[in-house]
Amino acid sequence: MTTEPAPIFDAVDWNLTSRQAELTARAHALATAKFAPRASTYDREAIFPTENFVDLHESGLLGICIPEDEGGLGADLKTYMLTAAEIGRCCGATALTFNMHVSSCLWTGDLLDQLDLDPAIHDAHKAARKVHYRRILDEGKIYAQPFSEGGAAAAGFKAFGTTALKVEGGWRVNGKKIFASLSGHANYYGALCTALLHEDDVHSRRNTMYLAIPADAEGVRVEGAWDPLGMRGTVSRTLIFEDVFVSEEEQLMPMGVYPSAARRWPHMFMTLTPAYMGIAQACYDFTVAYLRGEVPGTPPVKRRMYPTKQLAVAQMRVMLEQTKGLWFQAISEAKPDPTQDSLMRAWAAQHTVMENANELAQLAIRTCGGQSMLRSLPLERLYRDSRCGSLMLPWTAELCLDMMGKGALYKPGETDDD
Repeated sequence: MTTEPAPIFDAVDWNLTSRQAELTARAHALATAKFAPRASTYDREAIFPTENFVDLHESGLLGICIPEDEGGLGADLKTYMLTAAEIGRCCGATALTFNMHVSSCLWTGDLLDQLDLDPAIHDAHKAARKVHYRRILDEGKIYAQPFSEGGAAAAGFKAFGTTALKVEGGWRVNGKKIFASLSGHANYYGALCTALLHEDDVHSRRNTMYLAIPADAEGVRVEGAWDPLGMRGTVSRTLIFEDVFVSEEEQLMPMGVYPSAARRWPHMFMTLTPAYMGIAQACYDFTVAYLRGEVPGTPPVKRRMYPTKQLAVAQMRVMLEQTKGLWFQAISEAKPDPTQDSLMRAWAAQHTVMENANELAQLAIRTCGGQSMLRSLPLERLYRDSRCGSLMLPWTAELCLDMMGKGALYKPGETDDD
């Protein structure tokens, strides 16, 4: 008899708060009932999961990280991450695009509220963000977060090439964002830009600003085909901004605040991981169900009695528990100005989730065998989706290892001349 999979993180075993338990259960129920049956269509046709975002709005989850006093659910980073993992378990593309939307609320909400900003700047920001939050809560508007530009800016090594020139009443934006998830489907693009008060200003990371660019603004266009290996439903085409006027009210953060927030709140860059934590769990779930003869649409043939299958599942479970444990610890200790050890665990958790999701997918394929790779079943999609995580900026798998190696061998400010 087929049984409903339990939540990824049991509320009692993992000592979740009542709020975390309630929101993860809400996401689990919604994703299982609605998102999982649609996932193959979004993947096969490489189309955006529009219906899922309607459901997210109706369930209240579209405003999960909007503060409670502004009408949202008030989830902090950890609570959001646990909730999003349940979505990723059923549809990786929905979880990944959901993250791009939620980050616009999380970065401007709880994360920024925990920083010691000048009171006047903070009060002005809280007043300004209400515009964006009301759009999301009242109208179901979707915010994207285009980040990458094909250079070193997304990794934090140089200023963003997309610029926002100060003009009367707002800003004039020019630039390009690649792999811009939700392109053509978001209502607003929360773009990181280099602010310029004058055209001849030197580009500096210190002047990074965060603007919500209306998708229907003159000069905004989406170009290029979208036919990738995995995460096909994210529809991450190229965004072009050509002399786009953006009014003052579209600022998502005060000018110059983002660099400090990124430095002091590095765990904010872990928000890509829940999609892959969910995929890792889904690979294990599928394998167990397949070997027990409980996968819908397949003959009820049991394969669990073979020692080789039992050993393989045990190896998968060890890897899954290691991944869950490290990830849970990293998101549990997330806070502004983390210790070096905490930051090292964040990098290790990012690397582990992104790499192990794909390793678990590979093990699932070897354990279940060739029939499990039919496109009528979810495993081949999980395998393709899982391969994408290690490539994603700003913390790719290689950059995580690089940062960990340097962090272990060099103290802050230390060079080889010391």
